[in-house]
Amino acid sequence: MSGAPGDDRKAQEPTVAQLIERATDQIRQLVRDELALARAELTGKGKSAGFAAAMFGGAGGVALYGGGALVAAFILLVATVMWAWLAALVVAVVLFAVAGLLALSGKKQTERAMPLAPQSTLGSVRKDVESVQQAAKEGRRR
Repeated sequence: MSGAPGDDRKAQEPTVAQLIERATDQIRQLVRDELALARAELTGKGKSAGFAAAMFGGAGGVALYGGGALVAAFILLVATVMWAWLAALVVAVVLFAVAGLLALSGKKQTERAMPLAPQSTLGSVRKDVESVQQAAKEGRRR
């Protein structure tokens, strides 16, 4: 004869250790699945970003040629009032002057941005560390 009616049910129920093991396995599998999903998503986004970068690069190259054609057209326009070689020289000098002004402006912007370390944040962190150290010292004295 078998024991009490609840004995069969108790024998079929998993133990706490088995439940913990199942939960651990399920969590491990969930993390693996989520990482695989994230990897697939990032791979797709990386390919899209690479394609977009190539498109921007191509646009820049075409714009460079367009700029060259525009400069040539401007030289031809100036050449209607002076010799062609002199028109090309004048346009080149103007372009170099503009390039120099842009370089000086860029240098000023770079100097303003330096140093790259976030100085105000570093100062704030230093103050926080000093406050914690001070509080720890005062706590030891009490």
